[in-house]
Formats: sequence, C-alpha cells, structure tokens
Amino acid sequence: MDFVGRAGQVLEVEIDALKRVRDSLGEAFEQAIALMVYRLENGGKIVVTGIGKSLHIAEKLSATLASTGSTSVVLNPSQAMHGDFGILLPSDVLLALSYSGESDELVALIPVVKRLGVPIVALTGIVDSTLGANSDVVVPVTVEREACPFNMAPTSSTTVTLAMGDALAMVLLEARGFKQEDYAKLHPGGAIGRALLTRVQDIMRSGDALASVPEDASIRDAVLAMTRARAGSVGIVDGDNRLLGIFTDGDLRRHVTEDPDVLLRPVADVMTRDPIIVRADQLAVDVLRIYESHRIDDLLVVDATGVLVGVIDIQDLPKMKIL
Repeated sequence: MDFVGRAGQVLEVEIDALKRVRDSLGEAFEQAIALMVYRLENGGKIVVTGIGKSLHIAEKLSATLASTGSTSVVLNPSQAMHGDFGILLPSDVLLALSYSGESDELVALIPVVKRLGVPIVALTGIVDSTLGANSDVVVPVTVEREACPFNMAPTSSTTVTLAMGDALAMVLLEARGFKQEDYAKLHPGGAIGRALLTRVQDIMRSGDALASVPEDASIRDAVLAMTRARAGSVGIVDGDNRLLGIFTDGDLRRHVTEDPDVLLRPVADVMTRDPIIVRADQLAVDVLRIYESHRIDDLLVVDATGVLVGVIDIQDLPKMKIL
C-alpha cells in the first residue's frame, strides 16, 4: 500500500470539500453574522452545541470565539436535558452543529430552545433536515463524500464544519472591531499576550549592558566595549549619541580573517550603516516580526530622535518568555 499516496488522496478529498463549501457561501452566512453581532452587542452570548464529533468541534469553536472577543460557551445536549439548559438565556444565540441535522439529542433541544425564544443558527449538511427546518438561519456545510474509504467516518464533514466555524469567528472579529490590543488582553498568560502587551523598553538591555562607541573609535575600542557589556554588538554613535551604525562580533571574525591588524582600523570604516532598528515604545511583537524576517542576533533600540537607548539580544527573548 502506498501510505503517502493514500494520505494525499484523503487530503485532496477534504480540500475539494472546503472549496465547494467556500463557493457556496452567500446570504445565509451574512444573516448568521448579523444575528450574532446583534445578540453579542445586546448582552448575549453564542452558545455552541453539537453531539459526538460535532461536540468536539463545538468546544474548539467556542474557545476560538471567546478568545477573539465573542462571548461563547458550550452546551452539551445530553447534559442540557438534566439542568444545563440554565446556560442558555433569552438574549443568546444557539449555534448548532450537526451534519445530518437529525441527531436525537440535538433535535430534542429544539422545542425547549424555541420556547425560550432563542434564535438558532445551524451548520448542517442537510438543509431540509429537522434541525435545518427549525433553525432561523442555516449555513450549509454539505460535502459530496467523506474521506473515509467507507464514506462513513466523519472526516470531510467535520473539516468543513470546523473551517466554517473559523470563518464565522474571524468575520465576527472584524465586524465587531476587535483589535490586536483586545486580543492581547484576553491572552495575558501566554507568549502571545506578553508579546502584544510588552514594549521594547521593557525587555531591552541598557546602561552598562549597552555597548556603544563614538564614530572615531577603533575596532579595538569597539571590541573592548562589547566585552565590558558582555554583548555581541556595539552601536556606533555621533556626538549627540544618535545611532550611526552597528558592529558585531560576527563582523570582527570576518574582518580578522582578511586583515590581522584590523583592530587598529576605525570602526566607522567597517560598521554596518543604517542598521535595522526598533523604537523603544514599540511592542515586543514587532521585535518578533523583525527577527523572523531578518537573520540577526542583536537589534538596536533608539528613541524618537534616533538616540541609541538600548539593545535586544535574541537570546533574551526566551528568558522573557516572549518566544
């Protein structure tokens, strides 16, 4: 058996299913977004429910919604009939996930939900199913076949349901004006939150840990400054301490192999002019983006006037729990 080839076929089936669902997007999706925005802005929440595999997807979707500013909880249909219906309030919207739209536990919820006056948005593969017929908005997640060789195990159907849920969450995020700063506030304990809330001035090295020399200094002077600061780079500055360039230990190694007497040369002759810099008031997430796009180890920090005020060593980021 060609394991890799078979895996590729599975992925192709699911990719095709995603494309078909994408192409089917239309008015129902817009109605779902409008209804959710209205409920959220009027004090309600999105209650997500499903049974079996759909319940797992409901849990993931609810977590995504909550983490992006759309208040959400999960309702287990089995537990709902034994007291958990208290989760659902008249101001809420129920997001029901069921490919068949005929799951007994989910269908049993419908009369109670209707009596409470809570609107239902259904993600289902069978639009005219019991769930579909009793929902206020039906967003189709229909697939031609499962990726399972028996066309039985939920695979394509769960993939498109999960993806459609992500689409709802991301469109809701933008529709409600949710910003990067808001995201950070909801993730204060993780690396993402720290990177979004922490500013460069909070993590940079400064004072004795910042190596700098004037533009007329020799390379020897630059090396001594790096040694004293235990740094891998030195900033070259003018008389007003404005940054002119950078010289690194990597530069030293490269030039030493070419010229044994390089220590006597002016550092200004070999420094990198106009180095990549970051402002002290920028967010740490900007530092991550710079490190991801440039192969550097040290990032010099300047203030609004171009004065050198600090340096960030990439090795410091894990210790700061930024990476």
